[in-house]
Amino acid sequence: MMTNIPEWKMHDGYNIPATGLGTYTLKGEQGVESISAAIKNGYRLFDSAIRYDNEGTLGEAVKRAGIAREDLFLTSKLRAQYYDYDRALEMIQESLYRANLNYWDLYLLHWPNPKQDQYVEAWKALIQAQKNGWIRSIGVCNFMPEHLERLEEETGVKPVINQIELHPYFSQEEQRAYNQAHDIITQAWSPLERAGSVLDDETLQNIANQHNQSVGQVILRWIFQLDTISLPRSSNTHRQRENLNIFNFELSEEEMQKINGLTRENGRMADQDPREYEEY
Repeated sequence: MMTNIPEWKMHDGYNIPATGLGTYTLKGEQGVESISAAIKNGYRLFDSAIRYDNEGTLGEAVKRAGIAREDLFLTSKLRAQYYDYDRALEMIQESLYRANLNYWDLYLLHWPNPKQDQYVEAWKALIQAQKNGWIRSIGVCNFMPEHLERLEEETGVKPVINQIELHPYFSQEEQRAYNQAHDIITQAWSPLERAGSVLDDETLQNIANQHNQSVGQVILRWIFQLDTISLPRSSNTHRQRENLNIFNFELSEEEMQKINGLTRENGRMADQDPREYEEY
């Protein structure tokens, strides 16, 4: 199966697919098989992280893929325990070695860890790694406006991507608006709420029935129409294909507003507020 996935241009000039596969929990041979299946199903964007302990799994799947490296868009993330400048550079190299890659298409800071207060130092390391040719594009995850503003003020370089928790119960309208106003593309992690209660939502089920689509497809289409990149995770081949097949229908403005209306004041799944949460 090959699907023509739209691409968006980041402010550094590189293009990124409008949807991809999250790889959290995909490890070992079973993980390699799941990612290999996704490549065959048409996925080109894959999202990994040092914290996921699966960069080697992703690299092995890429090795077996039988397609050109430049046709894939591969992402990893720096864990906050490595935010010291020298350690950060060391670990970026280590993640390349683990994945058996010459470069990452995109590298992100995983959390701001504001109490630790080293995210600017880590950002400077990403800037240097980009200059070294280890990384093509650099971005962040879970950064609030104040964190993003500080990065640009202190380094003159702003992220191309801000990957945040985003699903119908937590639509992050203000953060998305800030990102867009500053030419930062938003990515959504856990867009299907980790296959949680959102998939049973009556409003979403009614909309899905109107389009003869699954609830998951409606959510991913909603995210696409929010000008946001979705990163659903699935090891199931059928579900992978379904999650990718979202470009042949369109939600009306009324349907978009109904889904927007499902958001909750604090709909975070694990109460991971970036102003407080510390990743180690």
